[in-house]
Amino acid sequence: MTPETLIPGQTSLAQLERIYRAEAASTLHSSARAGVEAAAAQIAAAAAGTIAVYGVNTGFGKLASLKIAPQDTATLQKNLILSHCCGVGEAMPRAVARLMMTLKLLSLGRGASGVRWDIIALIEAMLARGVTPVIPAQGSVGASGDLAPLAHMTAAMIGHGEADYNGEILPGAEALAKAGLTPVTLGPKEGLALINGTQFSTAYALAGLFDGWRCAQSALVTSALSTDAIMGSTAPLHPEIHALRGHAGQIEAAAFMRSLLDGSVIRESHRIGDTRVQDPYCIRCQPQVTGAAMDVLRQAARTLEIEANAATDNPLVLTSDGSIVSGGNFHAEPVGFAADMIALALSEIGAIAQRRVALMVDPVLSFDLPAFLTPKPGLNSGLMIAEVTTAALMSENKHLAHPTVTDSTPTSANQEDHVSMAAHGARRLGRMVANLQVILGVEAICAAQGVDFRAPLATSAPLQGVVKRLRQDVATLGDDRYMAPDLAAAAKLIGNGALASATALELPALA
Repeated sequence: MTPETLIPGQTSLAQLERIYRAEAASTLHSSARAGVEAAAAQIAAAAAGTIAVYGVNTGFGKLASLKIAPQDTATLQKNLILSHCCGVGEAMPRAVARLMMTLKLLSLGRGASGVRWDIIALIEAMLARGVTPVIPAQGSVGASGDLAPLAHMTAAMIGHGEADYNGEILPGAEALAKAGLTPVTLGPKEGLALINGTQFSTAYALAGLFDGWRCAQSALVTSALSTDAIMGSTAPLHPEIHALRGHAGQIEAAAFMRSLLDGSVIRESHRIGDTRVQDPYCIRCQPQVTGAAMDVLRQAARTLEIEANAATDNPLVLTSDGSIVSGGNFHAEPVGFAADMIALALSEIGAIAQRRVALMVDPVLSFDLPAFLTPKPGLNSGLMIAEVTTAALMSENKHLAHPTVTDSTPTSANQEDHVSMAAHGARRLGRMVANLQVILGVEAICAAQGVDFRAPLATSAPLQGVVKRLRQDVATLGDDRYMAPDLAAAAKLIGNGALASATALELPALA
């Protein structure tokens, strides 16, 4: 696979998603090299001088007032990395870790970090040759950089720690050697540049965003199928209703649902003589809820695209005036806010989807569908407990959606006295997405079962394609059977986008 060539400051979400999905290698555009080398020269000059420059010839954090002798600067950087390798818990998923490495390339490539091009070349080579540091996922508070996880990344680069080499976990030095690579000796500020920054938090937030957007696309599809299953009205999708409110996501969601339901014989069969006046909110207000979630996800996407292209270490090398300035770009507050926004959107998409599942299994509300969508209620329980599972996952996601960015605690002897908690705020998104995929997968199973019960009336052509794709992996439910594999298969179709793609329609785009 050809590596993705990235221009620091101009890399798009689409490029980053391709890298995430395919675990693709990435390289910086050659135009970045001059700026990187100019900043490195400035750091080298500062390291040779007598003036104290934070992170170059001083200690770190609360120890910044301590001056380090020139002959000890290499040891200083190595000690920084080893002492900061304090991560715990399960390792980052490889795709997310590789995305994090790509984000670090982009940050260093802005030419404000002061690292040599050798550092960038090693990260590029590790990505190209399948060397991925093993990075414990817990330990960052999302300020002063994602210090512990980025230290584990850097440890592998200097021949310490562990790395995944083509699926095998090896000591860092051995993994590099097998890939034909040599550990780097860190120069002045290079260790600090590598561990300062928000790339861990941002990588997890982007993964949650990309996978969450697939859920939003799928939710529009499953909700349209549910609408036909309970013989719901399409009147609430009338374009003028949504134009009068004006929210872009709502307008787009309604338009896409209209295209999904266009041509449904089921819908046409009850336009006249249907005694129901209005559907429940989970049917009637789908554009208002899922469309609003789409708007929130897009707002978060804009923040994360900026952050992915940002220089976020400290101090920053300003080659325009020759200064090296301490600031606070490592503080991940923007990422924390974005992660909380994504969490709220995921929770609400799941909340309204779960109510549609509950609607379809309830014979009082489902407009003549059999109880729990089984042809023989009583003898069979049908989808009774599948609905209970969605309720459990919906409730779990509600708890997980509680904001994390509002929490803070002082660290590092009160030097770092306000932190973003963006790291676990972003990391929880993976669990929320997994829960949501199951909720939407169960909705697809229920809705397809409901549509089957409407035969010989048929749903629309796009939704027939969805049912057909589902049936390749999940058979129509007759007598009760072992259900766990069906739920897993349906969730997978949500996660890989196969169910939404089966509509053969152009799906709403994230950006």
